[in-house]
Amino acid sequence: MSDSYDIVVIGAGPAGYHAAIRAAQLGMSVACVDKTLGANGEASLGGTCLNVGCIPSKALLDVSHRFATTKDFAALGLKVADVELDLAGVQAHKDSVVQKLTSGVGMLFKGNGVTPYQGVGSLLPGSDVKVTKPDGSEETLVAKHVILATGSEPMRIGAAPVDNDRIVDSTGALEFTEVPKRLGIIGAGIIGLELGSVWARFGSEVVVLEALEKFLPSADERIARDALRSFTKQGLDIRLGTRVLHSENYGDGVRVTYLVNDEEQSLECDKLIVAVGRAPYTAQLLDDDSAVNLDERGFIFVNEQCETDASDVYAVGDAVRGPMLAHKGMEEGVMVAERIAGAKPSVNYDCIPSVIYTHPEIAWVGQTEQELRENGQDYKAGSFSLGANGRALASADAEGMVKIVSDADSDRILGVHVLGPQASELIAQAVIAMEFGATAEDLGLIMFAHPTLSEAVHEAALGVAGHAIHAVNRQRRK
Repeated sequence: MSDSYDIVVIGAGPAGYHAAIRAAQLGMSVACVDKTLGANGEASLGGTCLNVGCIPSKALLDVSHRFATTKDFAALGLKVADVELDLAGVQAHKDSVVQKLTSGVGMLFKGNGVTPYQGVGSLLPGSDVKVTKPDGSEETLVAKHVILATGSEPMRIGAAPVDNDRIVDSTGALEFTEVPKRLGIIGAGIIGLELGSVWARFGSEVVVLEALEKFLPSADERIARDALRSFTKQGLDIRLGTRVLHSENYGDGVRVTYLVNDEEQSLECDKLIVAVGRAPYTAQLLDDDSAVNLDERGFIFVNEQCETDASDVYAVGDAVRGPMLAHKGMEEGVMVAERIAGAKPSVNYDCIPSVIYTHPEIAWVGQTEQELRENGQDYKAGSFSLGANGRALASADAEGMVKIVSDADSDRILGVHVLGPQASELIAQAVIAMEFGATAEDLGLIMFAHPTLSEAVHEAALGVAGHAIHAVNRQRRK
């Protein structure tokens, strides 16, 4: 006999578990199918983000940053004995954080009445879901609505086949039991930069190979330029315009052959991380007659409300168009649950913040100056250096800046870009302002506490009109 639910969610990552919990809060009967197993072989909810992505990587980033900053304590007047790295202890801390959060999702499911199913979920014709359990047995769930939230997986390239030993993907890069003496990374995107930062701080010599000629092309040009300079000072050897040809085991490590300026070169390293992006995960998800379609890049095709081509079937998160960000998937999951319940919410895709958790952090929302120039849109810009921010200087962490761009006529904020400590927190102020249609003048009129890093946002907003107090304005206006 089949179990019946108002909603069956396939995938318990951020998009899926948010959808499931919100639907249950709205009074619907909900089941959530997920195949992820933890290190102990038991179900581990939370998807890639909690298990092998956002959370464990941030745990390593934070610990490695603390480890690295102890070397600078003398400049602050602090005498500290030699600090040693206990990598096994660091990994245990990371795993404990993951365990707390994944088990927390299970408690939230129980508290909200969401029924979890362990196994692989497959959409059958209509809105039925087949669950293939770990022992091979199958069960069918009958649903009025189905939400597909299967997430993404690391992309693979033929030039560097992952063997989970010397050549690893982002998951394997979180599990090193020794600090590689020399570490190679293919890809200077978010994942490559974050993982490179972790292991460089722990003592690796890190070389990053990036195919693009331009560093972080999605970020503001000035922010990207300053960030590249900062990462280079930290010891990351970032080589742009390189095309990897092939990789092979060599001695006790890996030899990577690549092209740069039509010249063939090689890199020898102990470990190689392949961090070239992620691809939507839809394996075993769709029956041939499910009526759900994929686009040319393998993403589940949906409209602005995350409806697929199949009636009563929705898809959210990394498996659909848009940036592969956990918070984007979370909001899509909540939106779909509420639309099924009869409400009419929507996701504002123009106000999705992006963050790179290096140090300094990089965060932005909205449009960049280069995008506005290319579109021929008139704009104004104001920026403020953290080198003139009292809190940043007092913390001996004053590298970076805040930039705000606004429409030349209406002054409506079009984009905010931050490089510096806690950029991931500062950008939330910009998202709130833009969601409410604020102008740069609005931000300039708001009182910010002193001394805080947030004052840099305030000064950048004032700078749009040439009114910054703690900086010499390029142009004074009456």
